[in-house]
Amino acid sequence: MAIFVYAENINGVYKKAAFESVSYAKAIADQAGETVTAITINPTDSSDLLYKYGASQVIIIKDEGLKNFSAKAYAQAVNEVSIGNIIVFPHTTDASSIAPMLAIMNGFSLITNVIETPESLSPFQVKRRAFSGKGYMHAKADAQGVIVTISQNAYGIKENAVSGSEEIKELSVSNEDTKVISHEQSSGKLDLKEAEIVVSAGRGLKGPENWGMIEDLASLLGAATACSKPVSDIGWRTHAEHVGQTGKAISPNLYIAVGISGAIQHLAGVNSSKTIVVINSDPEAPFFKSADYGVVGDAFKIIPELTQKIKALKG
Repeated sequence: MAIFVYAENINGVYKKAAFESVSYAKAIADQAGETVTAITINPTDSSDLLYKYGASQVIIIKDEGLKNFSAKAYAQAVNEVSIGNIIVFPHTTDASSIAPMLAIMNGFSLITNVIETPESLSPFQVKRRAFSGKGYMHAKADAQGVIVTISQNAYGIKENAVSGSEEIKELSVSNEDTKVISHEQSSGKLDLKEAEIVVSAGRGLKGPENWGMIEDLASLLGAATACSKPVSDIGWRTHAEHVGQTGKAISPNLYIAVGISGAIQHLAGVNSSKTIVVINSDPEAPFFKSADYGVVGDAFKIIPELTQKIKALKG
């Protein structure tokens, strides 16, 4: 039983999700008495970063044609070097596009949004999120091979250093069906889906000019910023910050919602958060029913005071 894991990188730099995926794969390997082989495409980071979390071998795919992401081309590349019957992917946007294609290519089962290590390996059975994060199910794989995607921040990053080896595979995968017209990437901000703390706000902030206090609190906490769909629709914040059913689904350790009513569409993207704090002036706001902690009051008074209190605690 070979355990493979896809170590995702952005412009050659490994994402936090890559380390979580390797950590998870190592846990399965220990369960099976096997080792972990990591596959990555055009990295610039050292393989030592993957050995640190349990990868005994790193296969580096080098292919100039894969500089721009294409789910089909990446799946073909991974398929050329993967011989495992358990393959772990992070549940990121890109990896979640590759995994189903790879599953079809090999006739493997696909289990997404996994949150725990397998309950059994034969048959492969594992707990996953279902119904937009509102419930859980225990999924069983009937095929001889299985591909799983790990819900971000669900398992965590766990150091488990091993001595490792590196192998380079020079490929030339056809990517003719994808033409990249432009490529824009935000910089200087935390990846919203990887952030452990998120400070989010809605129309209760009354306008984009008031977002400074949200950004100040987020900066102090080392958090990412997010927003509700109406806020991104009217252009107060970018769509990249929109969390919800039609936006990004996140699962931080702490989600602070300011001036967000908590419609079911918004909850679908955030209810996997480990702790939810809601700040709203309306005591009847639906979000309070899903909150671990709720504060009824004026955000324009609460947030600046909260920021000052945290600053004082930090010295």
